[in-house]
Amino acid sequence: MHPMVRLAVPAVPSHSAVSLADLQAAPAARSKSEAIPAFAPASATSPLASERRVPEWRAVAELFKPITWFPPMWAFACGVVASGASLLDNWWLALVGIFLAGPMVCATSQAVNDWFDREVDAINEPNRPIPSGRIPGRWGLAIAIIWTGVSLLVATALGPWGFAAACLGLVLAWAYSAPPLRLKANGWYGNAACGLSYEGLAWVTGAAVMVGGAMPAKASLLMALLYSIGAHGIMTLNDFKAMVGDRQMGIRSLPVQLGAPGAAATASAVMALPQVVVIVLLAQWGFAWHAWAVAGLLLGQLVLMVWFVDKPVERALYYSGFGVPLFVAGMMVSAFALRGMAGA
Repeated sequence: MHPMVRLAVPAVPSHSAVSLADLQAAPAARSKSEAIPAFAPASATSPLASERRVPEWRAVAELFKPITWFPPMWAFACGVVASGASLLDNWWLALVGIFLAGPMVCATSQAVNDWFDREVDAINEPNRPIPSGRIPGRWGLAIAIIWTGVSLLVATALGPWGFAAACLGLVLAWAYSAPPLRLKANGWYGNAACGLSYEGLAWVTGAAVMVGGAMPAKASLLMALLYSIGAHGIMTLNDFKAMVGDRQMGIRSLPVQLGAPGAAATASAVMALPQVVVIVLLAQWGFAWHAWAVAGLLLGQLVLMVWFVDKPVERALYYSGFGVPLFVAGMMVSAFALRGMAGA
């Protein structure tokens, strides 16, 4: 899923940073007749690809973007905590689930995205493995397909619920980047898919597999949904640095649709409002200390949001590094409250 943060972001496919001058000087969008077919080899975007026959192993590791694995792994861990199940009795399920969420499913989503984004990356980030030619030919597509299969194999260890969740996550990963759906072509749909997959689905799966595949408590499902909505805003943070390439390739990210200031204000509101609801719910459920903790974390985010909205293109990456960790810390605080509700 494109999926947050240099500690917590977003999964979401990234591109190189650009200045405001670059944005103002961006050329007109490329016509559809010039577009490279979705399954064309990498040599169609980079002449360097023809000089290599097999990928560099370092390039494959870079393709998987390990730094993006944290969000779904963290969300799965939150679900594990919220379930109230004994960690000592089910430690291996937790470890397999965290491994599946990050190095498997999330890594697959990054490989899929890099393949179908190779044209955009050739503009925004030409040193990425595929446009640079370090992963030549159709190796990028092959790696994405192979890792999809391996992810499904690992998912069988988590039982029917875990396998079904992995299938859904992988479907979203391909739908996000690949035609004909290519959800990322519209920032509203693409970010929703990423937020649902990286946060909500991972949380619910972690809670479910720890209790033998039973449906998680309604409170846990509600928390997963609220933090998924908030993650929509986090995903937008990754789009500011890709505005030039996105405009040229017809990708209607929120910064392209709303402009940088409008997208920054929208992303901030989408991140903050669900947390307000979380605070109210925790207080109503009798977890006052947890509610105050989340409120304190939100206050820190609001201060950073004001600073971020003033210069979003230049400051999006910094907000990802300092603001988003406060968001995900609130997730775990909420998970421990639900664990208390479960009587653990």
